[in-house]
Amino acid sequence: MADRRRSISNPLALAVLASLHERPMHPYEMASTMRERGKEQSIKLNYGSLYTVVDSLAKNGLIEAVEARREGRRPERTVYQLTEAGRVRLDAWMSELLAEPVKEYPQFEAALSLLPVLHPDTVTELLHTRTRLLQKEIAQARIILEIAHNARLPRLLLIEGEYHVAMREAELSWVQRLVNELEAGTLEGQDGWRHVYETGEAPTWDVDVAALEKLREAAQEGGTEARSSEHSKSTWLLPRGPVHTPNHQGETPS
Repeated sequence: MADRRRSISNPLALAVLASLHERPMHPYEMASTMRERGKEQSIKLNYGSLYTVVDSLAKNGLIEAVEARREGRRPERTVYQLTEAGRVRLDAWMSELLAEPVKEYPQFEAALSLLPVLHPDTVTELLHTRTRLLQKEIAQARIILEIAHNARLPRLLLIEGEYHVAMREAELSWVQRLVNELEAGTLEGQDGWRHVYETGEAPTWDVDVAALEKLREAAQEGGTEARSSEHSKSTWLLPRGPVHTPNHQGETPS
């Protein structure tokens, strides 16, 4: 059962089903077709994983072997086609991916969640580097899209490239705003961040602990709303970490 779940959730498996929706193919032809169409820019593609995915899809009855072909002195290659179950799964999977946003785990977001590990000045310099690389990537992607447009490729075939550029442009804009705040010293919590990094002493921030607990509960239930009017002084280094409240003498427990 675990293998089935992995095969069905793998984007490469989706690409295989989509390729066979077009016509029967052997795995090498699938990979060649994907590369010719630039699909490796959106879907991680390597031959080892491809053969594993094909085997898993066949075992789950979503594709089936129809013949074996030999071209010249090359090894015999098995040609696969989509089964009816595969067509149903492809339709349902595509519908789900297009209609329902899902939580993904980008590496940049992971780094942002752990930002206080580095000094604020270091982070500022690193984000300057990121903006330069994003600008370069966006410029290159736009050149490729322009060349494809001049070749009169239908926009439908370029839509994932447009999406990639739009996402990168949105990220660039956001990172630039963050850098501006860091340089101006206006990012809320920045002084406490610098203090804890340079002294090792946790900053004291006015955090609504009751609302924070409600926020955690709401997040676990898929909600986002949390409100409370009760405030207390607390030290809080990471938003998802523990919150320490002061004792009755006004001292923060160790």
